[in-house]
Amino acid sequence: MFVRETQLVIRGNKKLSGKVKISAAKNSVLKLLAASILAETPVKIADVPRIYDVLLMLELLQHLGAHINWNKNHVEVVPVFNHFHADYDLVSKMRASILVLGPLLARYGRASVALPGGCNIGHRKIDYHIRGLEALGAIIEFEAGYIKAQAPRGLKGAFIDLPLPSVGATENLLMAAALAQGTTVIENAAREPEIVDLANFLKKMGAKIEGAGTSRIEIEGVSSLKGTDFRPIPDRIEAGTFIAAALSTGSELTITNVIPEHLGFVLKKFEEAGALFKIGKNWIKVLPSGRLAGVDIATFPYPGFPTDLQPLAMAVLTLAEGISVITENIFDNRFLHADELVRMGAKIEVTGKHAVIYGTESLTGVPVRAMDLRGGAALVVAGLAASGITIVHDAYHIFRGYENFEEKLASIGADIERVEVNA
Repeated sequence: MFVRETQLVIRGNKKLSGKVKISAAKNSVLKLLAASILAETPVKIADVPRIYDVLLMLELLQHLGAHINWNKNHVEVVPVFNHFHADYDLVSKMRASILVLGPLLARYGRASVALPGGCNIGHRKIDYHIRGLEALGAIIEFEAGYIKAQAPRGLKGAFIDLPLPSVGATENLLMAAALAQGTTVIENAAREPEIVDLANFLKKMGAKIEGAGTSRIEIEGVSSLKGTDFRPIPDRIEAGTFIAAALSTGSELTITNVIPEHLGFVLKKFEEAGALFKIGKNWIKVLPSGRLAGVDIATFPYPGFPTDLQPLAMAVLTLAEGISVITENIFDNRFLHADELVRMGAKIEVTGKHAVIYGTESLTGVPVRAMDLRGGAALVVAGLAASGITIVHDAYHIFRGYENFEEKLASIGADIERVEVNA
């Protein structure tokens, strides 16, 4: 029996040009869909990208009982939930599935969710989710690979001081606290734009939230939430990916439907390396700038340099002049793409959480393998700049987070095609 494998085949060393429009943020849409569990009437979300992770989340919501209606890229979730067990087969494929735990507990007082899976980029604990929900009054046990949670008397507001500004924990607790009795304060909360988007969505549903986007969020619980219509923010990571594609190929490219402020530190770091940009209200234009110089980058929670763009930055810096050092402070296993870049001619030494990149003048297309979502995208960016043909195996990782990726690249001049082969 043959298994079909998805590959991206890139004939590189070509300039890009024109405009590319960014889709809605994957890392926002997934959380909005999870938050729809809290609503008593239908939720409508505009511009939902048709990507693998979104389809998995919709499948999970349907498994829990919701009715899903697609109209082009608009999704309606009719919240008729009558099943509170999130099966391993679904949850193991996507880490964001853990975010149904808080909403199910808050709305229905019970939930059973398999321990989550997702990208192989290090051990990502869910301890902060669990401790926070227990502080809100949940009773939680672990049984046969499942999180069994109950709140028979409902959740109650509490003061929660997160040891680290975990994005997922902040989101789960924010959703749970929206229907808890009393006031909840989340201290050392994550500040990402996607959290602000989630808070704005919940507020449109009737939640009372202050401080989203700061390290202290205060939520006054309400008795019920209604459905609403909502348009998510653009995907800053996709925008950063196309910036990287333009920089690696020395191209002029305009990126539209973007919020430049969400990429402030990223633009600053690339400018430090010699990149040139024009910035508009909702667009960024990358200008040809010649060969970049090496630069040091360290990943940190927002507003620092995002870990999701670290692999893309590495792909760009392989072609920079001089030495660059990337320090990965968020995940402990996020340099899997480095060995694949080395296969293309990059000079990279990895020691612990540090990667030293010795810039080279050119890369060569070879067969490589995507190990995770952003690492796979980084290999595509490198392939666009490389001479010859790059074949990215296991490209399904990339389609977890990028909508029409190869079509968008082809529309701006890339020679790229998606190929399904028997493996």
